[in-house]
Amino acid sequence: MGNVCAFQFGCEALLSRCLDCIDKRSAYIKNLEDNLAALRTELQVLIAARNDVMTRVTIAEQRRMERTDQVQVWLSIVLAVEAKVALIQRVESQEIGKLCFGGYGSRNCKSSYQFGKRVANTLQEVKDLKDKGDFQEVAKAIPEDPADELPMNPKILGQQLIFNEVWSCLKQSQVGIVGLYGTGGVGKTTLLKQVNNSFCGNEGHPFDVVIWTVVSKDLKIMKVQDDIAKKICLCGESWGTKSREKKARDIFKILSKKKFLLLLDDIWERVDLIELGVPPDPKMVSKVVFTTRSFAVCRQMEADREFEVKCLQHEEAWDLFQKKVGRDILNSHPEIPELAETVVQECRGLPLALNTVGRAMACKKTLEEWKDAVEVLRTSAFEFPGMGKEVYSLLKFSYDSLPNEKIRSCFLYCSLFQEDCFIQKKHLIECWFAEGFLAKYDGNRATDRGYSIIGELVRACLLEDIDDEYVSMHDVVRDMAIWIACKIDKEKENFVVQAGVGLSKAPEIEKWEGVKRISLMYNKIENLSETPNCPNLLTLFLAWNRLSIIKNDFFQFMPSLRVLSLFYNDSLKELPSGISNLVSLQHLDLSYTGIIMLPEEIKALVNLKYLGLEGAYHLRRFPRKILSNLLMLRILLLEDCGIHAIATEDSILFNDGESLIEELLCLEHLNDFSITARSGRALEKFSSSYKFQNCCDDLCLRDIEDSKFLNVSSFADMKQLRKLYIQYCDFQVVKIDCAALSQFHAFHSLHVVEVSSCHELKDVTWITLAPCLKKIMLSYCDGMEEIINVEKFVEIQEKWRNLIPFSVLESLELREVPQLKSIYPNPLPFLYLKKIVVYGCPMLKKFPLIYNRANKSKIVIEGDLAVDEDHNDRDDNEHQGKSE
Repeated sequence: MGNVCAFQFGCEALLSRCLDCIDKRSAYIKNLEDNLAALRTELQVLIAARNDVMTRVTIAEQRRMERTDQVQVWLSIVLAVEAKVALIQRVESQEIGKLCFGGYGSRNCKSSYQFGKRVANTLQEVKDLKDKGDFQEVAKAIPEDPADELPMNPKILGQQLIFNEVWSCLKQSQVGIVGLYGTGGVGKTTLLKQVNNSFCGNEGHPFDVVIWTVVSKDLKIMKVQDDIAKKICLCGESWGTKSREKKARDIFKILSKKKFLLLLDDIWERVDLIELGVPPDPKMVSKVVFTTRSFAVCRQMEADREFEVKCLQHEEAWDLFQKKVGRDILNSHPEIPELAETVVQECRGLPLALNTVGRAMACKKTLEEWKDAVEVLRTSAFEFPGMGKEVYSLLKFSYDSLPNEKIRSCFLYCSLFQEDCFIQKKHLIECWFAEGFLAKYDGNRATDRGYSIIGELVRACLLEDIDDEYVSMHDVVRDMAIWIACKIDKEKENFVVQAGVGLSKAPEIEKWEGVKRISLMYNKIENLSETPNCPNLLTLFLAWNRLSIIKNDFFQFMPSLRVLSLFYNDSLKELPSGISNLVSLQHLDLSYTGIIMLPEEIKALVNLKYLGLEGAYHLRRFPRKILSNLLMLRILLLEDCGIHAIATEDSILFNDGESLIEELLCLEHLNDFSITARSGRALEKFSSSYKFQNCCDDLCLRDIEDSKFLNVSSFADMKQLRKLYIQYCDFQVVKIDCAALSQFHAFHSLHVVEVSSCHELKDVTWITLAPCLKKIMLSYCDGMEEIINVEKFVEIQEKWRNLIPFSVLESLELREVPQLKSIYPNPLPFLYLKKIVVYGCPMLKKFPLIYNRANKSKIVIEGDLAVDEDHNDRDDNEHQGKSE
């Protein structure tokens, strides 16, 4: 009996399990339709969660962050599950068609069971994924290179040994401060830049941050602090208002927690690192490397190791000189190589001298020129007192070799500008013109000659070419120029140069007597309360000061003054009436001053050729009949003039500038003019004036709200229009009247176009009519969808069939143009493109760039656009063939 009971109970359990299994399997079938509906709903919720995560990821990546691994894995799984659901949905109707008995049975139980189980499992997977998609953080900061790469000349041969020594010191725990000393121009800065750049892209670096700053002769602690703060991300809105001590504390707080390398270039005296906020490092984990011309400074800085950067050995110097001169010149006569060897010996292995003299000799092909060069070098190797004797004597060879006295004076004039600043070529030429250096030229011919002289100075290595607009002057070359102007040729030149030295008041008036040129720019001078007697003064630079008061008779005894720059004295509200004493004045720059009204006495400046009022935002009164008295005026700059003020009724700026247009017609010599139009009515008036058409150089359209329509054809034939700015305008339609445009003149001078905060514009197709366009900047244009519209461009091409957009473009900047999808539909060569900047353009997926193997130049790409150069080989090869 016991056995019978046991068998009975076993059978019941087995039967129960079988029934449960059958019920569970049947549930997959009977719940199939409900599960499919739930799967659709849950998938929508999951996709919504995925989209939310992707939005957060996109915003983070635009801020130069990268998504976390967890987010990336989750997004990948979501993508796979979406594909799985898509497969289910593809056969959904077929499987539901197999159901019968109201969904409780199936004509193919096995198939329905398997499909139902698959749906149920996928539904659970979708629910689980949705729950896991609640991320607190979706991205993390991208580790940055500790150093910012610096542009530099090729490494100097013969300095690799010192570089290796310095590199070794950076790894030694007993070395904290390293000093590099040597004469000016020997290559210390190049060596220091090489150290800096060695940390770019170097994953095994020992430092958290590498900080580069140029100290220069006039040590400014707060300037160095600002450079450090920028690198360690301390420069917030309040940084500029903090005291030096507070800045030092903030810097100390950050750097004391980091392993840092501080690179200080060109120091002339001891720099108190504690005063900067640089913490002492007893463990020698952080390092400081600096350059100086003085061994004494190395000792004052308490350097643990000092290295003298010496001149090159003869073999290395000869190699460098050959590269600068060129083999074709050296082989142009059998005796030239021997003379070249002598020249190299006279340069004494100084890289700056070898570069300077080598380039000066690179165009001299005759034996006589080389013999003369050797003799000049031998006889002009002066013994100078103090630092840099040999440097100045060698550099003076290039100065003496300049073609004529006028060009030498042009060069010395450059030393009036502050050390380490960029000098605007156009501004420099205008000053030269006013001084009389270009007196025998007029109009555009003078400008052309000015650029030619700049070219001469660049080729002689006395100026350094930055780009189309700016040059700079090496500090050693500038010191040499000041030395010539103040010492060697004092009777002829006689300069006073105290630019950027921190003056709070002007030098004593006794120092002004007999001086020809004075530069006090970039100081903190607040008033000019004395009356200097300087009958010989020709140029006075007072730009970038804090002037608020100029004594009424300050200009009383300056009858010869030709150039007066008060640029960027925003506290200066008025000019003294005594300015009428400047009867010889030709160049008056009041740009970015706080001038409220121009005095009537300006009329007396009948020789004035340049009047700059750009950025004189608060100018309310510009009296009528002033311009019509200045009949010699060549350049009038009024961009942004008076935009923050309401013009008085007697001002030429009143009533959209009607009086201004009338007075412009009186100026026969005017050939350069800039203006800001702030209404459609004003723009129409200006563009209909032939004077405006012939001499407008810069045109700014700003805050135009009374017109939704812009006809660019109205100013397409401006002969001198180089820069066009369209800002904060409500233009909806830009018309291009191709029939009215001349193929040979339309926008041919236009080099720069900037369109900003014009939210109604959809495209800027008209810029294809500017064949010489070098720079395009588009920013904050919310409605812009494309740069070139195909249909509009086809209309233009019907007249200009060989038109190639952006044929000479060098720079393209796109910032916050969220709807921008296309630049141009087809690939373009962009033969001269140097820089691409793209931020805040999430819809822009491709850049129409043909990769050109024949073009060796690099394109600098900045921003959040991954440039797509992946075009087919046929296009690439075709383009390469054309380039060759």
